[in-house]
Amino acid sequence: MFSTRRTTAISSLLTRNRSSINLVRTYISPLAKAAIRRLQTGFVPNDVESIITGLTIGDELQSGRSDLIWPSPRPIIPSGAMQKVGIVPLYHYGSRFERVRYWQDIPGWRQVAEQQFLSYGWNTKTDIHGKDQLASFLNQVLPDNIPRNTVFNHTMTRKAFVEDVIAGFDAASMSIWLKPHIMSLINWSNPLDDPLRRQYIPMESTLLPNHPKLLLNSLHKSLDSPCHGLIHWYPDKVLFLATSVCPLYCRYCTRSYAIAEASIKASPAHTNAYWNTAIEYIKDNPAIQDIEIGEDSYYLTPEQLKFIGEALLNIDHVRRFHFTTRGLAATPSRILDPNDTWTDELIQISKLGRKMGKHVAIQTHFNHPNEFSWVTREAAQKLFANGVTVLNQSVLLRGVNDSVSTMSTLIRELADCNIKPYYVYQCDMAKGVEDLRTPLSTILHLETQLRGSTAGFSMPQFVVNLPGGGGKRLSASHKSYDRTTGISTFVAPAVKGQRNENEVYEYFDPVHSLPDLEPLSRGLVFGGI
Repeated sequence: MFSTRRTTAISSLLTRNRSSINLVRTYISPLAKAAIRRLQTGFVPNDVESIITGLTIGDELQSGRSDLIWPSPRPIIPSGAMQKVGIVPLYHYGSRFERVRYWQDIPGWRQVAEQQFLSYGWNTKTDIHGKDQLASFLNQVLPDNIPRNTVFNHTMTRKAFVEDVIAGFDAASMSIWLKPHIMSLINWSNPLDDPLRRQYIPMESTLLPNHPKLLLNSLHKSLDSPCHGLIHWYPDKVLFLATSVCPLYCRYCTRSYAIAEASIKASPAHTNAYWNTAIEYIKDNPAIQDIEIGEDSYYLTPEQLKFIGEALLNIDHVRRFHFTTRGLAATPSRILDPNDTWTDELIQISKLGRKMGKHVAIQTHFNHPNEFSWVTREAAQKLFANGVTVLNQSVLLRGVNDSVSTMSTLIRELADCNIKPYYVYQCDMAKGVEDLRTPLSTILHLETQLRGSTAGFSMPQFVVNLPGGGGKRLSASHKSYDRTTGISTFVAPAVKGQRNENEVYEYFDPVHSLPDLEPLSRGLVFGGI
């Protein structure tokens, strides 16, 4: 028999609106079509089950109706010319997110209608670039006086805050590139403590000296680059850098050194020529089965996305690949924009991959529950409804997500959006982010407290991306950890490349987290520095 829950849902739909019959067709087999015809004539019984008595899913499966193992409506994209995909399936409109126009809290966007905000074109035109645009924006949204916090025990004026931020970007040598969605979600009445502001907008007064062991390219990816735009790090996996830009510049990015103003101007154009070289390398190396496409696939045009996706699918030994993008967190409205075909191409590639027995996924990047809105939720549901797998990687950041309650909420938020929590990274040793780094003990504590608090499928792996090129290792797999010096050691025997398989890799806790050391001891710990 049909479950009580399903029967109640169907009855409710039919009672509210006869147009819902099309939705009901997805739930009820052809054997119930006669009953549906009765409903179309105006007969709506109090109990829908009374007209489908005797029909069971077991009976249907025995008669060859194997498609009934899918309990939810499945969008169908006809073969041939690419078809537009609906924004979100009807069954999802019970979202717990209120459809509020949160961007209208920004003075300059108070007249921006929902349709305009969801337009990817409007978002790209409204990006905040450079110091002048950022200063102008901050002067619009900030109160005259900024509330104090644990770092600033005095009230800060708007002028002082803006000057502190601009000086922070100068010190970090990073470009300024911020998105309307994220800027709308920051609590500008209390920006000092806001976790999103801390991720993207530095303040010079809170920056700390870089760690003495900092390296510009701490992960040593260039050692494993056989050709431009390709990094062959693991025996069966490569990183394909199809773009050099991201929709949002994060303070803690390992490659922040590569997105300073001068670096952007000097970057070579990414063309199909070097893509073809990378693709030929993949073809010539049958051990390669897994490909990560970045830096950020949101900046591939729909045509480029299709070109790369189809090229990789047509390589026999490539079994899986994923497009990395911050886009779902930074500009989720693009997924919902009916006038932008990027998502349509992605869905087509994903469906083609499934037909070929290959796995295509999106890997995105959320760090805090405040990055979610109803737009995010509907964008994620659109991808889920159309069979696109979405994985998430987070970075553990001090004052952002380093508490058990925040990380737990983030994990559940991701799971509710059908996004698989995949990795939580220890923050890399990058320039200008010492104030955001946490000691290894923090990530160990979080995993201990969180494991067992939710279903295993929703539990991410807590990892360290080892300086020196050791790759990702489970944080709990350290061989040693001295909490006085803050030095932990790891081994990665399977990661060879140009390194010795017996090499020991070291990770260094931020200096601010260490117990006070005498100058002589500090010199011994950090090589005389």
